[in-house]
Amino acid sequence: MQGAPPGPLFGAQTLRAAQDLRLTRDQIIDRAKGWVDAQVPYDMNRYWSDGYRQDCSGLVSMAWGLKDNQWTGSLAAYGTRIDRSELQPGDILLFHNAARPVAGSHVVIFGGWANAARSRYIAYEQTRPHAVKRTTPYAYWSNSSQYKAYRYKNLATDPGRPPQDPGRFPGADKFGPGANNRHVTELGRMLSGRGAGAYYGSGPGPRWSEADRRATQAFQQAQGWTGADADGIPGTTTWDYLVNGKGKSVRPPSDGGRPGHEDDGRAAFPGAGHFRPGQVNGHVLRLGRQLVRRGFGRHYAIGPGTSWGEADRRNVAEFQRAQGWSGADADGYPGEHTWRLLFG
Repeated sequence: MQGAPPGPLFGAQTLRAAQDLRLTRDQIIDRAKGWVDAQVPYDMNRYWSDGYRQDCSGLVSMAWGLKDNQWTGSLAAYGTRIDRSELQPGDILLFHNAARPVAGSHVVIFGGWANAARSRYIAYEQTRPHAVKRTTPYAYWSNSSQYKAYRYKNLATDPGRPPQDPGRFPGADKFGPGANNRHVTELGRMLSGRGAGAYYGSGPGPRWSEADRRATQAFQQAQGWTGADADGIPGTTTWDYLVNGKGKSVRPPSDGGRPGHEDDGRAAFPGAGHFRPGQVNGHVLRLGRQLVRRGFGRHYAIGPGTSWGEADRRNVAEFQRAQGWSGADADGYPGEHTWRLLFG
């Protein structure tokens, strides 16, 4: 997936790409989302309607607004090397195998941390069968130690806003009824990583909801805070605890967490026999939905559904490998340990 060597744009955008664009972080992510929403098919030899090659480096060339299509061997020249601790949305994680470029070379766009421990992040990437946004173990599923972080050299600052410090509290006005922004999504992801994921029926997402308030309140109460300190609206201290992994995580709600919603899966493991070829049952559907919630649903073309299939097995295998397991422990068939970790 290393992509072809550098080359010009093709199609309608060619004449408009006279020079590399100067883009904000939000603009880079919005451009990447465009390919994800369009489900641009992966193809190293074809070009999308915007003129960029439909491979991993083509996605980055497009999102960064480069005037030419680059490849994994040239993208580093358009960025500044940074440390993992400095990663912010719009930066990239790049692995170029110079000795044999076709052997594993790849690049993804960093979309933000997915948990407080910063061991998982949101990645935008062009991969088979099409562009995706998914939760990914740092730095990647394979060749993890070979990936390096880079920041676009032509990065612009959002008008009227100072450069974003990922650990800096964005302000109380970004949360609460009526709020709709990326900070709400980031809050939800951090809360989910600290045990409050059971409060979300779907998401988390950018629009503030009662689920966000309840999850935030549960985290605050887990610290022993009461009254105004546990009102469900994050402040500087709550944000600091989440970003830096401080304090106690949330224990599962005793009332099942979400009245009126499907349970969160804390019931006993139903047994391995429910997850085999030919099996059709509600446990398969519940498993699939939880895989999607946890960011391991990329193999579903449609669904998930009640019939066990190869997409279920492959998604489970990715979850198992993300735990550091291999061999028979990552065969894609859930056991009691997999079930407990997936729904925990």
